[in-house]
Amino acid sequence: MCKGAQPGLTARVKNQDVDAIPQKGCVMTGFVQDIEGLAVRNEEFRRVLYTARHCQLVLMALKPSEEIGEEVHTLDQFFRVEEGAGEAVLDGVRTPIAAGFAVVVPAGATHNIINTGERPLKLYTLYAPPNHRDGVVHHTRAEAEADTEQFDGHTTE
Repeated sequence: MCKGAQPGLTARVKNQDVDAIPQKGCVMTGFVQDIEGLAVRNEEFRRVLYTARHCQLVLMALKPSEEIGEEVHTLDQFFRVEEGAGEAVLDGVRTPIAAGFAVVVPAGATHNIINTGERPLKLYTLYAPPNHRDGVVHHTRAEAEADTEQFDGHTTE
């Protein structure tokens, strides 16, 4: 729903309450930008770019020998590598990755992304549904690990 729109407007679809189409005059802009350029220029460990109701777009940059850290989500996740080289580890299976590679991690899979190269590994990821607070920036992995933030239901628009 657009910011500033009246809350509480719902519709019934296949026995589920869902937000209805935004009110007349409410325009949602979504996210339309050069994601490759943004990913390559990003220097932050994690930067949440856009949060929708059902997915979230996040930039990441891993320093040489740095990793995301082994994790398991109850959501699906997609990674796209834009620059650098590394390994994707899904349920113990290690696969080399480089610019142009995509990685889809199903909910429940133990996974990690590791930078095995000599320069930063630049990538973006999509969480479905969102996993982080909208607009969060973690400059380093240590900062990300120290922050207990979670998606709080607030979207970009």
